[in-house]
Amino acid sequence: MKKKFNTTGSCNPAQHYMVDTSRKLAQIEEYIEEGSYFTINRARQFGKTTTMDLLFDRLSDRYVVILLSFEIGDTIFNSVKDFCYGFDDKVSNAFGLTSEQVAFWRNEMKSESFEGLSAKISAFCSEQSKPVILLVDEVDKSTDNQLFLNFLGMLRNKYLERSRRGMTSTFHSVILAGVYDVKNLKIKLRPDEERKYNSPWNIATDFDVDMTFHPDEIITMLNEYEADYHTGMDKEFISNEIYKYTSGYPFLVSKICELIDRKLEKDWSERGVQEAVKVIENDDESTLINSLTKNIENDAELKRFLKAIMLEDFTIEFNANVPVIKKCKLYSILKSGADNKAVVHNVVFERVLYNYFITEEKLRLMMRDEQKSAYIQNGKLNMPYVIERFQSLIRNEYRNTDNKFLERQGRLLFLCFLKPIVNGTGFYYVEPETRDGGRMDLVVSFGGEEFVIELKIWRGEKYEVEGKVQLAEYLKTRNLSEGYLVTFSFLKNKTVQEEPEWVEHDGKRIYEAVI
Repeated sequence: MKKKFNTTGSCNPAQHYMVDTSRKLAQIEEYIEEGSYFTINRARQFGKTTTMDLLFDRLSDRYVVILLSFEIGDTIFNSVKDFCYGFDDKVSNAFGLTSEQVAFWRNEMKSESFEGLSAKISAFCSEQSKPVILLVDEVDKSTDNQLFLNFLGMLRNKYLERSRRGMTSTFHSVILAGVYDVKNLKIKLRPDEERKYNSPWNIATDFDVDMTFHPDEIITMLNEYEADYHTGMDKEFISNEIYKYTSGYPFLVSKICELIDRKLEKDWSERGVQEAVKVIENDDESTLINSLTKNIENDAELKRFLKAIMLEDFTIEFNANVPVIKKCKLYSILKSGADNKAVVHNVVFERVLYNYFITEEKLRLMMRDEQKSAYIQNGKLNMPYVIERFQSLIRNEYRNTDNKFLERQGRLLFLCFLKPIVNGTGFYYVEPETRDGGRMDLVVSFGGEEFVIELKIWRGEKYEVEGKVQLAEYLKTRNLSEGYLVTFSFLKNKTVQEEPEWVEHDGKRIYEAVI
């Protein structure tokens, strides 16, 4: 049976094309060897369950490994007695334990309290010839339950007693996996108290392993695939293209590959990757994409914050101690970019968010979609005409609109105008590496051509010249001879350039428009 790309559930090396994560697993093993307790806390579909399964396979020869998962609605949460009995049964049925180990565990009297369960764990661990480690997957399903938090508190106490009772008096290492960092949970100390920070997991070591897939790791999966299918793809190029759009988000990496293989006729090219990205962002059944849009739809502060970063010149340091940034980090919406500035995690998420804001703005303003035929000649996009028409739209339709609003929203309005023109046949994205407080580089692919449009807010003549320098330099990196510079300026005392015009700068032709 041939392998396939997998984006549902855990991945199995015998059945699925997988990225070689041996470097990451080796780093995690260092935590385990040190006897650390920690949480692999990463966003949805970040490969946590697959990592736990791979750890189980790698560690079983050196450790007694107990891998458990607590499910929603599990009856063990009805009472302390039910929890202790349920944990007892879960260990008895844990895959990987020998019949002798199961027999020893079962022969120990069933406990009805955490004190009894603690004693049973000590008896079991001290009896084994190898250190015992506990892996608990999907802990988010349990972290709002007081009994589970009490269980973690019991493990914490046993961890703290190791210096006195010895390393074999309890689990050598405990690894939890989930979205949330259990160490930062709010818990109730007593039923009548409001929730406060007093974590039952404050002994946990910070988990500092990069779980994203880098190009040199993505290519290991493509090597395996290419050995089976011989497509002739440029594996290094495709690995870098996939990384460019995903920033190594594990689900997105695998999903792009799966779509190209199954839905896009094995088009392992730049265009194939772009088409896969479009499929992902428009998939209304995608748990990941739905979760992203749901998070901003249900959180007004988060929506305002992301809109300000993406469209309104707002820059802020990536400081996870700030609640809204901490939330964005939790869901992998934002990451630390150049100079530790907060930036959207990947181009796929950025396109989803731009499309969300574009649709929201168009509904609010009731903007009409432009007819494609007026802007396309012989299958080629007439970008100068697109910019001319946009300038005319702003002058005629928004002349009575507040200038501050237009300056703040101008770039969003341009995206609203452009999207229906390039939608379907073309592709666009914002270049994250070139964006700063007053600048946004938009890259558009259409009809086999590439267009770079720099969108700027007027900051004075000096910065206008700098804009041309920056654009010319960026055009060089993309081997393009022409680019477009659109500057938004609504200053009453400024003489506005009436019509867009071509100018030369550093050997590059730049179509400049001031709006």
